[in-house]
Amino acid sequence: MCRHLAYLGPPLPLGAVLVQPAHSLFRQSWEPRRQAHGTVNADGFGVGWYAEGDPVPGRYRRTGPIWADLSFGDLARVIHSGAVLAAVRDATEAGADGEAAAAPYADGAWLFSHNGAVSGWPGSLAALAVTLPAAELLAMEARCDSALVWALVLHRLRLGDEPGQALADTVRDVAEAAPGSRLNLLLTDGETIAATTWGDTLWYLAEPGRRTVVASEPYDDDPHWREVPDHTLLAATRTDVLLTSLKEPTQ
Repeated sequence: MCRHLAYLGPPLPLGAVLVQPAHSLFRQSWEPRRQAHGTVNADGFGVGWYAEGDPVPGRYRRTGPIWADLSFGDLARVIHSGAVLAAVRDATEAGADGEAAAAPYADGAWLFSHNGAVSGWPGSLAALAVTLPAAELLAMEARCDSALVWALVLHRLRLGDEPGQALADTVRDVAEAAPGSRLNLLLTDGETIAATTWGDTLWYLAEPGRRTVVASEPYDDDPHWREVPDHTLLAATRTDVLLTSLKEPTQ
């Protein structure tokens, strides 16, 4: 279910990160190499990027497949950024909320994506949903599982949690409420990346001091890509990548 990617590094055209590599996110929309659940990511896509001097990212999202959007090629050619989060979507439920359901979700400086699915949706998360303030539930961009997971993460961020802690605690809560869920989460503020592996693949490519890429799967055959073990929290900057094990909730 979905493929996503976050990039921190020297400013590049979006296309240099998302389109040009041999196994880019663009190609993963129809030919992923390591996707275990689903085969085609054609239910929408999105990209968020940070412009120099502006902490609030821009976004471009669409409901259809990335390969069918004739405008995206021009945007990818002319927009440069040193911090990007993008995703191609295989929806848990077809047609749910259209463009609003396509990652990245955003709030202030944050961009977020969920690769996976919540088991038993929506009933399985009813008890967690009622822990959110009513105003935050009403402000959700969409009614799909990923949007609620984002609302749970964002609530923790607003309470002051560090990004990694917000992701880790949300994953544990959702996994306990909905066993069997796949919860690979990806979060950035343009300076850091936090991510989880929980039921699907994640890789990273690090050149300390130059660039860090975190992705569902490698976008090229560079031998320096490293796979992140399942049930792991990743925290990264342009200079460092830290992996921490996540424990299964006690049943």
